[in-house]
Amino acid sequence: MRPRRWRQTIYHLILWMVAIIFFLPVIWIAMAALKTKSDLLAVPVKYVFSPTLANFVDLAGRHDFFSSLRNSFLISALAVIVAIIVSFLAAYCFSRFKPRATDFLMFILLSIRMVPAAAVVVPIFLMYTALGWKDTFWGVMLFYAMFSIPFSVWILKGFIDGVSPRYDETGLVNGGSRLHVMFRVVLPQVRPGLIAAFIFNLIFVWNEFLFNFIIGGKRTTMIPVSLVTGSLAQGGVDWTFVASLASVYLVPPVLAIFFFQKYLLVGMTFGTVRGEV
Repeated sequence: MRPRRWRQTIYHLILWMVAIIFFLPVIWIAMAALKTKSDLLAVPVKYVFSPTLANFVDLAGRHDFFSSLRNSFLISALAVIVAIIVSFLAAYCFSRFKPRATDFLMFILLSIRMVPAAAVVVPIFLMYTALGWKDTFWGVMLFYAMFSIPFSVWILKGFIDGVSPRYDETGLVNGGSRLHVMFRVVLPQVRPGLIAAFIFNLIFVWNEFLFNFIIGGKRTTMIPVSLVTGSLAQGGVDWTFVASLASVYLVPPVLAIFFFQKYLLVGMTFGTVRGEV
């Protein structure tokens, strides 16, 4: 038993070391946000310093901080909610009705999601300009919803496939409508998949920069764009601004991953790991 316990201890130590190494950039940016500009740019690096909240006070005083933070929350949440609703309906159709060429259609959906953003940014910009959707809240939100649907359909179809069709048949035989079966019978059983798809896509939209920079504007600026434009506003990189805004920017996704990590594990397996949530 003792050699086995030693192996487990060494294994856990290695895991902790790897986790700390990957978490070092987050620790560094959080420390940098609490430094003055002279301490932040000091050579060699100052590991012992007097913490200050002046950088966060300056950040809150910027006119575009709260607007970009609000846009990030609203656009991310609404886009992913719309995507999850549409994706659940589509995934249920693919799973239960099995239309012709289902596998090919699922391949096309995933292929669309894998297309590099730079390859489609110009036609999307031209389309949004022609339709008058550029720098409109609903236009940007619907774009992110559209971009989140393919991956969500793949995740949710895996979960719905894991729910026996006999539940549907039992509900229909007992007088339930198709909508009743979908939302009262199947939906509660795929809740982990819904949460996993929601968190995955929320992180994607929260971090997206290119399309918000191209088809967005002053009214729809999100934090990634504000981080880039604000850091260069004074003719050079304002590292205290970068550190403080990045620290605030990291908090929501870190909290989401911490509280819903078990759902993310199930979601990464596309519903094949069940009974763990």
